[in-house]
Amino acid sequence: MIDVLAGVGSALWLGVLTSISPCPLASNVAAVSYLGRQAANPRRVLLAGLVYSAGRALTYVLVGALVVTSILSVPSVSFFLQQRMNQILGPVLVLIGAGILGWIPFRLPSTGFTDALRERVVGRGLLGAGVLGILFALSFCPVSAGLFFGGLLPLAISSHSRIVLPAVYGIGTGLPVMVFAFLIALGARGVARAFRVLTGFERVARILTGVIFLGAGLYLILTHLLGVNI
Repeated sequence: MIDVLAGVGSALWLGVLTSISPCPLASNVAAVSYLGRQAANPRRVLLAGLVYSAGRALTYVLVGALVVTSILSVPSVSFFLQQRMNQILGPVLVLIGAGILGWIPFRLPSTGFTDALRERVVGRGLLGAGVLGILFALSFCPVSAGLFFGGLLPLAISSHSRIVLPAVYGIGTGLPVMVFAFLIALGARGVARAFRVLTGFERVARILTGVIFLGAGLYLILTHLLGVNI
């Protein structure tokens, strides 16, 4: 039971951290603000934010479920991971932790969504909001890619969780988005202030998460690769 709660809590935390990382946070605020300008009333803004968040969450669930199911469905790969997961996970966590802390710069190719595409998608109302969420979710930034592929997926694979942990992760990515949708719906002047607060919190949270990743990775390397008793 404790392991289950720890896995769910970790997936939720990784989702929230993904959503407030600089690149996703900026795209989320821009998307919700743009959707809000298209809406006629506050309830419509909240609904658009909810549908946008659902689109993002659904994308993470589908991608996560596809990857985890594909890996676990191959008996040889599944058996190998069951035997060697901790040995593989150690170096992976160290690399991801170093990447999160900015020690290892890496870039991902940009999908380059155009303004024309955004206009066409958003012009389709709530359906467009959901599609916009899917599009932005697929445009992984380096930090969000590291958290998803290097943090969530190994956790889901080791737990044999095809749906639950990716779903919890998706919910986590939607929570900050809904906060901004709520503020925009109220016409709050504190949106910019909330953005600055979240940006400051993200720096602390990212450093803390990076250190935890490094510590966990080094522990797994020492105990499962080098055979050190700790």
